[in-house]
Amino acid sequence: MSWRTLASTSRHTFKRLNAFLRPPSSPHPRASSSHAPFTTALHSPNALIDPKLHSPHSDAVYQDDETTNEFLSRFVWIMRKKVKEAYPESDKATVDGMLVAIVERVTLEMEKGGGGGGTASGGFSDDLWRTVWEVSNLVLEDMGKERKKEKMKGFLQCDDVKEMCRFAGEVGIRGDLLRELRFKWAREKMEEHEFYEGLERIRKEAQNEGKQIEENKKDNVVGLPKRRGKIRYKIHGLDLSDPKWAQVADRIHEAEQVFWPQDPKPITGKARIVTDNILSLKEDHHTLQTLFADWVDLVQPTRLEWMDLLHKLKDQNHGLYLKVAEMVLTEDSFQTSVSDYFRLIDIYAKENCFDDVERILKKMNENGVKPDASIASVLVHMYCKGGNLARANEAFEVLRSQGFEPDEQVYNSMIMAFVHNGQLLLGEKLMREMELKNMKITKEIYVALLRSFSQLGDAVRASRISSTMLCAGFQHCLETCTLLIEACARVGDSKHARVHFDHMIQLGHRPDDRCTASLIAAYEKKANLDDALNILLKLEKDGFEPGVATYSVLVDWLGKMQLVDEVEQLLSKIALLGEAPPFKLQVSLCDMYARAGNEKKVLQTLGVLEARKDELGQAEYERIISGLIDGGFQQNAQRICGIMEAQGFDASRVKFKLLKPVSRAPNMR
Repeated sequence: MSWRTLASTSRHTFKRLNAFLRPPSSPHPRASSSHAPFTTALHSPNALIDPKLHSPHSDAVYQDDETTNEFLSRFVWIMRKKVKEAYPESDKATVDGMLVAIVERVTLEMEKGGGGGGTASGGFSDDLWRTVWEVSNLVLEDMGKERKKEKMKGFLQCDDVKEMCRFAGEVGIRGDLLRELRFKWAREKMEEHEFYEGLERIRKEAQNEGKQIEENKKDNVVGLPKRRGKIRYKIHGLDLSDPKWAQVADRIHEAEQVFWPQDPKPITGKARIVTDNILSLKEDHHTLQTLFADWVDLVQPTRLEWMDLLHKLKDQNHGLYLKVAEMVLTEDSFQTSVSDYFRLIDIYAKENCFDDVERILKKMNENGVKPDASIASVLVHMYCKGGNLARANEAFEVLRSQGFEPDEQVYNSMIMAFVHNGQLLLGEKLMREMELKNMKITKEIYVALLRSFSQLGDAVRASRISSTMLCAGFQHCLETCTLLIEACARVGDSKHARVHFDHMIQLGHRPDDRCTASLIAAYEKKANLDDALNILLKLEKDGFEPGVATYSVLVDWLGKMQLVDEVEQLLSKIALLGEAPPFKLQVSLCDMYARAGNEKKVLQTLGVLEARKDELGQAEYERIISGLIDGGFQQNAQRICGIMEAQGFDASRVKFKLLKPVSRAPNMR
């Protein structure tokens, strides 16, 4: 709603307002005397309406007297407060006279079509006009809000809103939330209704314009408009007639060809027959060569046709696919790239076909193609799995030289290869590199390094790997604790072995036969039999039952102490377990019986040892020979010395003992 709307109303309405505002009696003397100063103070020769305060045109046009009366009553009510604030000393009659003057002069201005600026009739000042427009805008906003509120009441009671509220109540929505949702749904319904009303109004306006155009066509001759220059097309502010957009379209088209390659050309006639023969062919190399040459002559293939043939072969005949894929590497029309070599190398490597991989690598070198990072990674995995550490290390250095960072899998493969080949320091070095690069190291890597250091008896490095595991978030398990105990046992560090053993129990792990045997072996190195027996008695109270490994360590220990009866009791306990004693235990028995002079038992154990002589090492041979010499079995010692030399071991130290005279005769017990 605006002043232009109100200007369309009848003037007798404003006259009724004047009659309503005037007092029933004659004007008060102060009214006429105060009215003149008021009009004089607000007078200005050029009273222009402030465009910033111009109220917007309302969509609804109020043409009835009730709407106009509501506007005027609201306007006079607010304007009365403004006048009283400006003239606090004026009485009611004076203020009424001022309001009558304001309404009359504003009405005259509207009847002349004012409201857009210009000189105001009657000469109101700019401040007064600004106040008038502010009050009118405020009144119009209030009336719009009232109208919207009344309209909202109708949508609150519509069937759709009631149905949604009923459903919300059934699912448990109550109170303020339900009230907010109801107003939200009603507001959405009202906006939807207003939207369709606007569309309907636009449609009617378009129909009216169309009728007007049709009427004009009857009178005017329609022709194409004349213009100069090129037609310019603009979309969202972009001038698409610029030649650069044609270049952009070409680049987009080229990119689409990359992502969506063209289909291979159809193969028909004789070429189709040859293709079917290739697909159904068995692995006959001679026939394949002939069909292959015929197919090339008939099809004249590009890379698209080659790839289509390879995909079909891969689905139907894997072996033939590998042969054809290797043959097409030399075809110029195939446009061979590094990725084609990688595809074949990856397949052969996964199938452990190392010779085929070497053949493909040889072809690459002959054609001047250097392996890329992906091929180098596959080679590292393959050579590590095959145990060829030298070639694996070579591929690993190629990967680094090309500026690529090896991934976690490559590092893990190299570390495991170093571990299996006994190069533990190099494996640990790579592990430290992974830590610096924040790469994830698997628990298997830590355990493999820990096991290797434990087997070497390197308790210091084993403990360091264990600490690194804890920092990486891996808690000690029974296996890692056992490996730490074994590492200490091999160097005779019974103190730290006992610390690791107690720590394992504190972690809640139940000691098994293996870790207990390792702890007893550590006590054996220090000849601390009392502590060993104490820990065994304590474990037996807790329910532990010694196994073959623990009994074997005790047999070896007691055998060195020449406690033959105790050893034989332990052997009977091993027999009750239903397991055969370890083969290396025969070395301890042979040494014990030889020193005890029991020839019968010596010959029995020597028979077992000679039958499995390939499993003995230099330390075992030296112990057997030394025991035989000390026990007086000189001839048997010489025979075992000959076997030792035949196995390739150095027997110089035991030969020196053979030169000494026999100290005692063997006992035939």
